[in-house]
Amino acid sequence: MNVVEPYEPIQYHWFFNQQVDSKDSWQPFSREDSQRLEDAYSRVGKCEKDEVVVATDGRRYDVRLRERKRYSVYWEQKPAKVRRCSWFHKGSKDMNYTPYSEELSDLLEDAYMIAMTLDEWKTNLELPTGETVILHNPKLMTQYPSSCKEFPPSPNEQTQPRTLKRGTENIPVEIPEGEPEIVDHLVFMVHGIGPACDIRLRGIVQCVNEFRSASDSLIKSHFRQSEDSCIIGRVEYLPVNWHKVLHGETTGVDKDIERITLPSINRLRQFSNDTVLDLFFYNSATYCQTIVDTVASEINRLHSLFLQRHPHFTGRISLVGHSLGSLILFDLLTNQETDAEGTPHELREDVHVDTGCGSYESLEEALKGHGLEEHLNILHREQMDMESLMLCSEKDLKDIGIPLGPRKKIMNCVKKWKHSRSGSGHAAQNETHSPSLGMRNEHHTPTTSAVDYQHFDVGIGQVSIDYPQLAFHPQAFFAMGSPIGMFLTVRGLKRIDPNYSFPTCKSFYNIFHPFDPVAYRIEPIILSQDMDLPPMLIPHHKGRKRMHLELKEGLTRVSSDLLGSLRMVWQSISQVPTPALAEGGISSMTLTDEAEVSPMEQEESNFTKVGTLNRGRRIDFVLQETPIESFNEYLFAIQSHLCYWESEDTALLVLREIYGNILVRNTHL
Repeated sequence: MNVVEPYEPIQYHWFFNQQVDSKDSWQPFSREDSQRLEDAYSRVGKCEKDEVVVATDGRRYDVRLRERKRYSVYWEQKPAKVRRCSWFHKGSKDMNYTPYSEELSDLLEDAYMIAMTLDEWKTNLELPTGETVILHNPKLMTQYPSSCKEFPPSPNEQTQPRTLKRGTENIPVEIPEGEPEIVDHLVFMVHGIGPACDIRLRGIVQCVNEFRSASDSLIKSHFRQSEDSCIIGRVEYLPVNWHKVLHGETTGVDKDIERITLPSINRLRQFSNDTVLDLFFYNSATYCQTIVDTVASEINRLHSLFLQRHPHFTGRISLVGHSLGSLILFDLLTNQETDAEGTPHELREDVHVDTGCGSYESLEEALKGHGLEEHLNILHREQMDMESLMLCSEKDLKDIGIPLGPRKKIMNCVKKWKHSRSGSGHAAQNETHSPSLGMRNEHHTPTTSAVDYQHFDVGIGQVSIDYPQLAFHPQAFFAMGSPIGMFLTVRGLKRIDPNYSFPTCKSFYNIFHPFDPVAYRIEPIILSQDMDLPPMLIPHHKGRKRMHLELKEGLTRVSSDLLGSLRMVWQSISQVPTPALAEGGISSMTLTDEAEVSPMEQEESNFTKVGTLNRGRRIDFVLQETPIESFNEYLFAIQSHLCYWESEDTALLVLREIYGNILVRNTHL
């Protein structure tokens, strides 16, 4: 007698839809997020009229349960469909299983429950869509297209049945566990030129997601004991997008460039307009101001929004810039100002503005003083005050409905208010808008450019603009594939004073791939010219060096030993006096010892203080090229400039700076 297996209710799991290569791809929520969604679904039921919002993905997304949509919180992204899933199907040519709609899943589950309870199989179920499902047994279920009239189909009929599976445990899908609730550190990541950030032409959001995933994996592998002991939580990474604003309707620059662009080689010219021109824009007084304002206001906006969603956050904040993004952050950080207590001006509560636009204590006084009081209701609706108004860009005012004329007046006064905030003590610095870096230029060059480039003994020659202030002190600044060194040199800088450090940020790392054509070093501008200090070699995240680099060093040692031995033999044959022989042997041994020591080991044994930009520690850090890259450095030059977003070695260096002494490394397999 056959024993009938009892029916067990299905375990639902929530999925969201995202576009991958212009095709729909259903991805599972983490187990924690799915359970959170299921609990909310169970509480509200199907008849609940009010919308229920559930935060997911580390609170970076909100799911509106009734609407069945997933919305991004920090960046613009098309809402994604959300589905409570239980049954899945896949065709013979499909790579992944696709979930049925919730209605069809309910029909399939009812049919499955009846078949299990009565132990009656090989039954047909006609779906509302016209397809027919055959439940052969609990492990074999198929779906046939509506064109198939005979069941089971005849062997001669060209049909492709789809395979059905019940529950996520029966399909090959990797479901993440979820992210720790506590955020230890917040990192803002600023992109470089163009809308695409890596070799796969992905945008800043996708690349930051990749970096965050690498960071999460490294925390589990290198910080496992600390994570298991709840000593650490996680690091949140948020993208800062400035390219979209620069090339948006607000500036109108794309239309202007399009009018003067030649019609030939259209794709190449379009690529150049979207990417390379960003470098020229940053060296334009007008558009440099737009770029810097956008980066600063976006960072401050994200910072404020993050604190709203993480009210108990007490951690520190760091900045990461790639390519041109690193130069933008460098200029921004050199122009941060602090009061006598070391507090950023933007954090001070006692805001009193005294400029040519008048002296005002409140937003109401400021607007009434310029006949703009009719727009107070709009600003009050957005909970604006003097402090928040000075963090706004012109785009922000346009988005909330301020007309063009009043918007220009407000921005003109905001510019003057910012200009005066540093007080009379900074008058000379405000006149040139060059940061007092203690940077020395051996040649005093007068101003000859219409955009007011200036090269003073205390300046670095960047375009004269007003630099906005960040609402926090960064713990560290990481530059990836950065042209900072080159730009400082082109601006006329000869040397960075070793005693200089950023006003509000005490740690600075210059990270580069050895084949990156855009990256330049920083340390030679700080150290004296007679010092030749190689960059610090970043360890491989799995420990030691890459095998091909160790092999290269091994061959160097062998050749040095062989050369030394041949020299000794030749000197013996030539009957060279003993002192000279000993001298040759010592020289040989010294050469061998140096070959055995890696750049990182040299740094650890012979510590050299490199200025104060990174608290006296090393600044230049070089990645190890992969074996395939070592075959032809020219072939992988472009890729090397775009590799940082996927670099686990870079992510581990960032984590080591963030966590410092908390690091508890796990033994590698």
